[in-house]
Amino acid sequence: MDTQVYGRTALAGRWSVDGVDFDVAAVWGLTIARGRFDQVAGAYDVGPGGTSIELTVDAGSLVTANGMLDELLRSTEASGIAEHPEVRFTSTRVFDSGEGKLHVLGRVEAAGEVVPVEFDAVVNGVADGLELEAVAVVDGQHLGNAGGQLGLILPATVHVRAHLTGSRLR
Repeated sequence: MDTQVYGRTALAGRWSVDGVDFDVAAVWGLTIARGRFDQVAGAYDVGPGGTSIELTVDAGSLVTANGMLDELLRSTEASGIAEHPEVRFTSTRVFDSGEGKLHVLGRVEAAGEVVPVEFDAVVNGVADGLELEAVAVVDGQHLGNAGGQLGLILPATVHVRAHLTGSRLR
């Protein structure tokens, strides 16, 4: 089964996630963080039974251009990352909207909480594989943390780019 991805064909198979970049913008539109996670794992599966997405990041591997922000986001008071460093996303349903566009339902496990999520994503062909981009709004209620220092920047819009390189795996 082939799935068309903006002029490039994503062959049925299991594509490995090898990098995750992100931008975080406060509700007023100001970019407050841009960076990456150094430790990631996951896959984008395209097959006859449908499409699925899995992503796990070590939140402690967060790297931005702002060391003070990195420390804030890793702090126990702000996020609980020290106690729960792994953040995991698992899709429960992925709807193909055509031309590389997806509508994704799933769940995020973070800081001891499980939160249902829903977002749109786009899959683009790039020189060395695929890139999956998604945008979601995060507020304190989603994180089980409406207060603390992190509450100063919430709600925020998070733009995530997962890099899927290499060839199909099957």
